[in-house]
Amino acid sequence: MFAKILIANRGEIAVRIIRTAREMGIATVAVYSEPDRDAAHVTMADEAYLLGPASPSLSYLNIEKLLEVAKRSGAEAIHPGYGFLAENAGFARDVIGAGLTWIGPHPDAIDAMGDKLRARQAMAKADVPFVPGGTAAIDDLAGAQAAAKAYGRPLALKASGGGGGDGLKVARTYDENESAFTTAKREAAAYFKNDVVYAERYLDNPKHVELQILADKHGNVVHVGERDCSLQRRHQKLWEEAPATISERVRTGMREAGIRAARAIGYDSVGTIECLVAGDEFFFLEMNTRIQVEHTVSEAISGLDLIREQIRVAAGEPLGFAQDDIAFRGHAIEGRVNAEDPSQNFRPAPGTIASYREPAGLGVRVDSAARAGSTISADYDSMIAKLIVWAPTRPQAIARLGRAIDEYVIEGVPTTLPLLRALCDQPDVADATYGTATLEAFAAEKYADGKTEAATCHPEPFDWAQGKLREAKSRDEGPAEVVRVEVNDKLFRVRILDRPSGGAPANARKAPPRLGTKKRAGAASGNDVVSPMHGAVVEIKVAGGDAIVEGQVVAVVEAMKMMNELRAHRAGSVATVHVAAGETVEAGTPIVTIGD
Repeated sequence: MFAKILIANRGEIAVRIIRTAREMGIATVAVYSEPDRDAAHVTMADEAYLLGPASPSLSYLNIEKLLEVAKRSGAEAIHPGYGFLAENAGFARDVIGAGLTWIGPHPDAIDAMGDKLRARQAMAKADVPFVPGGTAAIDDLAGAQAAAKAYGRPLALKASGGGGGDGLKVARTYDENESAFTTAKREAAAYFKNDVVYAERYLDNPKHVELQILADKHGNVVHVGERDCSLQRRHQKLWEEAPATISERVRTGMREAGIRAARAIGYDSVGTIECLVAGDEFFFLEMNTRIQVEHTVSEAISGLDLIREQIRVAAGEPLGFAQDDIAFRGHAIEGRVNAEDPSQNFRPAPGTIASYREPAGLGVRVDSAARAGSTISADYDSMIAKLIVWAPTRPQAIARLGRAIDEYVIEGVPTTLPLLRALCDQPDVADATYGTATLEAFAAEKYADGKTEAATCHPEPFDWAQGKLREAKSRDEGPAEVVRVEVNDKLFRVRILDRPSGGAPANARKAPPRLGTKKRAGAASGNDVVSPMHGAVVEIKVAGGDAIVEGQVVAVVEAMKMMNELRAHRAGSVATVHVAAGETVEAGTPIVTIGD
């Protein structure tokens, strides 16, 4: 077994890996960007090293620096977590080439499944059904139009190298094909450095069900049950549960197909087979060659620690159990707590958490790296925490989730907690008849007036001993005699034995900087198209004097790993373009002014 591993990630997944590694007696090395100096994963790890500035390309995506830190720290293996470089076959090969162990599947498996076109071809050979569509790239608008005629509408245009909803656009009419095709290619290039897109039939409101796979380097492959991940916004999940409420015919077929798929590519780690389910049919969608955000619910019903198994497999150990040894019991649900505003079309909401209190009790788990004073940066995704509950039955699990949300307090930024709480009382959720279109339709109805809800059901933390609400207090930041010092980019914790009197406490923290100091929000009139969020202007699609129509895309703003198209709210001509591509703007910043 490894003596020391480096975790090439941040946030709650880095914390999750550190906890399991510590239980296994493995020392951990954290890496961090400049704004993450105070992050939980940095303080929890045995060692921590600075990578660089906030921009992922200069920090968490900096392969050369990651390998340098691994060598310098004496780490024997690298765990990529999820996101960032987790499904980057080139990084995996670089890790192996540096004499380190990659805690993940072999690079050829990542290549085989990372490219969605190649994955569809592999599934065809393994006799695994996939969503009707092409196995070749769409090169231009004419190809998109031809695909719509061949496969029907609505049509999904998807990044071949993508995942997680990025690089996926849906065209419901021929007129929408151009925008969908252009945006899918743009996102594909921006997020995956590969602008290849393909087309498949978009299934309206199917269930999104995935199978957890676990395989070792000795030919053993098992599944760890199914998860229903259908409650999504922007094709990204917010509520996941296990087991999925599907027919036994689909369940059996999916499990058999998933094992065949894993064996077909010689898979040797944790992974996920994602499928769409319509009635009694299922279709392969993609395979994620990494640990998933929602792995927690599979752990809850199986009793397995999937991170532990992933590390053991990477070290060359056999699974040590067969399929029949895995017993599934009870029901588990995970709700993603994101810093975003559901009432504003799930607009990302970077900012600082003013107060924070997690729920607890029987069957409640919170995976988080947040605390009072934590800054949710626009440079990374919007996740604050994952709230996971387990109970003997599904109705009990839903009730427990509702109770836990009622206890959860996050102030300072809007979150998805009120929406998750409302879902607990929805009939479609209660009887598990929901599909991938359910959540967005429900949110649109619930927030039709555009009014933002409070971030929690209790405005302040609840004093359970006194049975009443009490004043919120920040989390204790630790003993005042400990300071942190960086020496040659390595973080050290130093205990001060004698501090001169009259000085500020050693752990005193400056107020966090305000986000987005470049283009301040200006007063917007009814003629302005304004940015609804803090973000980076990716593209300006109009110029001064251009005639535009209502609904036309005038700009694209990227915020927290989401591309957001800004559309004209009325027809007219472009009087002024206020910003240029590459600039950072805040919510409310005028982008384009429309004249008559």
